[in-house]
Amino acid sequence: MSNLDGCDRFQRALMECHRKIPAGPAREAACKHLNRALAQCLVSLACPDESEAVRSLCSSGGTGLKRTQCQQAQLSLSLCLSSLQQQ
Repeated sequence: MSNLDGCDRFQRALMECHRKIPAGPAREAACKHLNRALAQCLVSLACPDESEAVRSLCSSGGTGLKRTQCQQAQLSLSLCLSSLQQQ
């Protein structure tokens, strides 16, 4: 993806983290939050509705209905991402 539309700051920060810290467990620990932030940003750009549904329905525990809705939202997000990989 060449146009990161708002995710570029996470990408730059992650690249800087990798530049400053030698490869290994220390880098993994230090850059973990940036890696996660970039991944979440890219997923939200690729599948915004599905990503938001997962974020809102899976953010905390709840009733059996909410857990089922969370699982359905996760499946929808997975299908959305999978469809983009096949293009």
